[in-house]
Amino acid sequence: MHASPQVIALVLAAGRSRRFGSDKRAARLPDGQSLLAATLVLARRNFPEVAVVLRSDDEAEALGVPSGVRVIRCTDADLGMGHSLAAGVAVLAAERFRAMAVMLGDMPWIADASLRHLAESADVDRIVFPLHDGQRGHPVLFGRRYWQEMMTLTGDQGARRVLEDHEEAWFGLEVDDPGVLRDADTPAALV
Repeated sequence: MHASPQVIALVLAAGRSRRFGSDKRAARLPDGQSLLAATLVLARRNFPEVAVVLRSDDEAEALGVPSGVRVIRCTDADLGMGHSLAAGVAVLAAERFRAMAVMLGDMPWIADASLRHLAESADVDRIVFPLHDGQRGHPVLFGRRYWQEMMTLTGDQGARRVLEDHEEAWFGLEVDDPGVLRDADTPAALV
């Protein structure tokens, strides 16, 4: 059951995992699944369409990308997350969705209920994000109104500029889900 037929998921997974020490996308979770594959399974379970941004030289199959997930290649991925995000939004802009859930490839611990709740609150004019214990988490859902601006992002700040420029559009949802804050910056975070 998908959270909303009106929201598409874009998973960002083109980084170099420098703090992790190796390619964390291929790192194995206790159940044997790769970190990226687990995140994509979560996204597919909750959104009608899922796309993942990878580097131009990545082998999607080796990273565990399931069939049915659209692969978007970012040739400028090494220049920062802004470039990856811009590349993904540019490809998906023609799709008929009211919002896009921007997910990080190292966050498979988000509860399905949280994703459904966020998607149900998405709208073309909103920027929706989860709050847990007062902290803003992921994913961030950007209404269609912001997609054109997101296509101009550069550098390593992701969508920070869009968020800062449109504070009036923020719609924070309190969730009882530490998974919205949990990512895997080190191998110890996988257990």
